[in-house]
Amino acid sequence: MFSLKNKKAIITGGGSGIGKAISLLFAKQGAEVHVLELSQESAQSTVDKITADGGKVFAHACNVANQQEVIAAFEKIGNIDILVNNAGIAHVGKVETTAEADFDRVMNVNVKGVYNCLHASIPQFRKSGGGVILNLASIACWVGIPDRFAYSTGKGAVMAMTLSVAKDYLNENIRCNSISPARVHTPFVDGFISKNYPGNEAEIFEKLSKSQPIGRMGQPDEVAALALFLCSDESSFITGSDYPIDGGFIKLNN
Repeated sequence: MFSLKNKKAIITGGGSGIGKAISLLFAKQGAEVHVLELSQESAQSTVDKITADGGKVFAHACNVANQQEVIAAFEKIGNIDILVNNAGIAHVGKVETTAEADFDRVMNVNVKGVYNCLHASIPQFRKSGGGVILNLASIACWVGIPDRFAYSTGKGAVMAMTLSVAKDYLNENIRCNSISPARVHTPFVDGFISKNYPGNEAEIFEKLSKSQPIGRMGQPDEVAALALFLCSDESSFITGSDYPIDGGFIKLNN
């Protein structure tokens, strides 16, 4: 079950965190993985790991916010079976404390970046006779997250794009779903804590962990496992759906 043998997958932001975990698992399951990162160096640890394990992987330097770079990368890769829109950035701030430049930066990556990849992917999916798209949304689509105005706005757009694409390409055998994680323990989280709470890292990590009712953060591998299911043939009856993976945050956080 869950084999991706003979499948070609593009994973944006596949050089670290959740994207890296998805890239490693997809390669392990037999996919030819194409990692899109801002630079070749950013993708190198993922490439090295997959290569060492005998998998097939290629890295492409590409700024997802730049449509011409995205189109060029997708045309170079050619026909695909899977697209995982994972690349994204975070921002802390309420609407009144969010500067225009910061809002634009988040929208360019988290919204326009997803649009650019969706736009470039459809011709390549047609060459394969269909395929599956998975977008990384967030629990911020479902609940109010304090001080995350721009980030929540962007992820809400990602969920709406998921529904739109799923509806528009039903007849072309292209499925589109999304995943909405709660807080996942990635290098970004560690960096955020050390930058903003120097000297109180352990206390803040514990506090953030317990914000999930299950009592801990998620792990990238857990998100990757859900991504694998949704991108495999075993989920062929699923499209236009969002899957929270949140330790009970949405339903149980009373």
